[in-house]
Amino acid sequence: MKLSESVKPITYFKAHASEVLEKLDQDGNSMIITQNGEAKAVVMGIREYERLKDGVSLMQLVAQGERSIREGQGRSLEKGFEALWKKIDREEDEG
Repeated sequence: MKLSESVKPITYFKAHASEVLEKLDQDGNSMIITQNGEAKAVVMGIREYERLKDGVSLMQLVAQGERSIREGQGRSLEKGFEALWKKIDREEDEG
């Protein structure tokens, strides 16, 4: 959807809310709602919102990992796999 088509005044949204929500659900786009000519809100379908939240969560995990590495809390991939295999071997011995 073109940006020019995705910006609508609040009066349009009020008058066509059901249609707007159905369209957003179908095409996965979002709509910018304006009030007095200023952007005030973004409306999006639930699936798009969930994808957005998942993306934000993933980025937070990456940032946390980078922070841990900067603080010296990380370990090399080789050492990580070594620890993982030891844990798997222990669990196999116990089970």
